[in-house]
Amino acid sequence: MKIDILTLFPEMFEPLKASMIGRALENNLFELNLINIRDFSKDKHMKVDDYVFGGGDGMLMTPQPLYDAIMSVKTTNSHTIYMSPKGTTLTQSMVKSISNTYDHLIIVCGHYEGIDQRIIDLCIDEEISIGDYVLTGGELPAMVLVDAVLRYVPNILG
Repeated sequence: MKIDILTLFPEMFEPLKASMIGRALENNLFELNLINIRDFSKDKHMKVDDYVFGGGDGMLMTPQPLYDAIMSVKTTNSHTIYMSPKGTTLTQSMVKSISNTYDHLIIVCGHYEGIDQRIIDLCIDEEISIGDYVLTGGELPAMVLVDAVLRYVPNILG
């Protein structure tokens, strides 16, 4: 299985390099790529957020860097998941289905008030939530999803 995680904070994923998942990564039982969305910004200050169109509270992740980041790894076999409090609540049956159905996951970690709706409409196959609460970003939910899905990948648990 190949997993690409698109994030503003790749350093948050160090825990995935420990324990059973870390050993599975070292033994090439799956591939993990951490992609910094800021690397795709065309703004000289690497800006990735802007005010909500039409006004409102908070900031949104802008479409250009996020779209370019997704397109840099997306293939016809990819399944793109946005970790969002508005998504379908993750269940064990969903985890098993994802693990058994897809060989390549792209996981988008949002920040601020979320991501531009055009990205959801154009690029996202599924929105997933890990519960009825709001976190500062999608990194922790992405780690939960990766940990749960990898339990079903052959030879990772032994």
